Amino acid sequence: MSIKKSQIINKLSDNYPNFLKKDLKKLVDIFLSELIASLKRHQRVELRDVFSLEPKFHKARFARNPKNNEKIYVKEKYSILFKSSKMWSKKINEE
Repeated sequence: MSIKKSQIINKLSDNYPNFLKKDLKKLVDIFLSELIASLKRHQRVELRDVFSLEPKFHKARFARNPKNNEKIYVKEKYSILFKSSKMWSKKINEE
């Protein structure tokens, strides 16, 4: 399931009618830019009782292409681990 930034802003404006849309847009932009910046610095991001994001380092290695059994070299890289909290997972699965 994917969601657009505009959908997040619309949902927030529906839930919090006292805030202006431009302020909510700025809030979402700041949040996402800080989230991206901290992941680029290889730091863990955690929203308590919601989720955590953690960059994980993968060493360079030789892998195998399953179609033709050819060995290929895979460079070192980072991937992002996403883990939702138990409470949030429970709420999502109820709906």
